[in-house]
Amino acid sequence: MEKPLDGKIALVAGATRGAGRGIAVRLGEAGATVYVTGRSTASRRSEMNRPETIEETAALVDEAGGRGIAVGVDHLAAAEVRELVARIEAEQGALHILVNDIYGAPIEWNKTVWESTLDTGLRTLRLAIDTHAITSHFALPLMIREPGALVVEVNDGTTEYNSANYRVSFFYDLAKTAVNRMAFALGHEVEPYGGTAVAVTPGWLRSEAMLDAYQVTEENWRDATKVQPHFAISESPAFVGRAVAALAGDPEVARWNGKSVSSGELAKEYGFTDLDGSRPDCWRYLVEVQDPGKPADVTGYR
Repeated sequence: MEKPLDGKIALVAGATRGAGRGIAVRLGEAGATVYVTGRSTASRRSEMNRPETIEETAALVDEAGGRGIAVGVDHLAAAEVRELVARIEAEQGALHILVNDIYGAPIEWNKTVWESTLDTGLRTLRLAIDTHAITSHFALPLMIREPGALVVEVNDGTTEYNSANYRVSFFYDLAKTAVNRMAFALGHEVEPYGGTAVAVTPGWLRSEAMLDAYQVTEENWRDATKVQPHFAISESPAFVGRAVAALAGDPEVARWNGKSVSSGELAKEYGFTDLDGSRPDCWRYLVEVQDPGKPADVTGYR
């Protein structure tokens, strides 16, 4: 199989599960060496209290044809992130791809700023924003030593959608607006060094937690549409993984610098599909079908 990312070194920060795991595996499938980081390891769990671990993700990267290296890191701890980047430099001498997918915070749904639990809200901001800034602070000096650095900010919602729609709660809304702006700002900062920064959002993601919530698996996920018909537009973590791998393998990736795009948009551009051979375009579906209250119908959207 063709390995367009053979010889490339990637760091997927927040690769324990969900989009981060999907991205790490697909980068590995394309031949990259992938450092997978997170707080959930074989010996401890994060506050999310989920069973998935970074060691499992690293093994999946290996199975896909890459090389997965699991490193337990709390990306709020500057010293741990500094040590991580120093290790990558010592072991590899370079870092070509940084994926900031760190989050792992509890969500309070549909709560105003005064109704929200303040500690929970501020924790959301720290885990969604501070972690990305800390990781970029330490990783980018290594990345910009040579042209071609790619920074991917993984988010929930495009800039266009998030600027026009209230997202879940005050703190979540603020966090998901900020992540897209980070890609815009980083794009300005890495461009003089031949680098690119882009924000990428999956659609309705069939993460491990989402599948559990609907009591389905990836094999029978369509059963969940009996409970929530709009779940028909959902996508697997592999879809956004293929989106990021396509960006990383594009010699003209700079055309995306500073922009916010969805996995569905990138699928149209690069021609990849989800695991079932479809190309779900979730964010267009939300605007044109779900948000206006129309009956679920994914015809023309996947």
